[in-house]
Amino acid sequence: MFFAITFKKTAFSAILAATLIAAPAFAGGSVATVEQWGWGNAVGMGQTGAHNRATVFQDGWGNTSLSTQDGAFNRTVIGQSGYDNMADTNQNGGRNLAGVAQFGGNNQATTEQNGFNNGVGVIQVGNGNTATSTQNGSGNVVLIIQD
Repeated sequence: MFFAITFKKTAFSAILAATLIAAPAFAGGSVATVEQWGWGNAVGMGQTGAHNRATVFQDGWGNTSLSTQDGAFNRTVIGQSGYDNMADTNQNGGRNLAGVAQFGGNNQATTEQNGFNNGVGVIQVGNGNTATSTQNGSGNVVLIIQD
């Protein structure tokens, strides 16, 4: 938890000022992949532990994605198409699964998972949607779909 808060506070202003394009990065069996099209998109990722996987696809302009993972075997996939969308995922524990898909503009999705074997999925279509999910414990499942 401390890692996630520290990472987000120090990295947020830096990633907003830069557009990052990266190939997969591997450490401790973990994988981080970023693929972006458009302009003004920003991504920040941080991983501690082993065998975590974070993947971000962004298309459009002004989209921002932050993803932190502390633990093992966590998975995050974020896909954003449109403009000024914000996705923020944080996973602490193991074998958690998060997903975000946003289309349109000015959508915000925030997910927090603390524990093991939790799952969340968010799909937002259109403009100005907000979704927030916090999971504590084990075996929790959330699905949010908005138009």
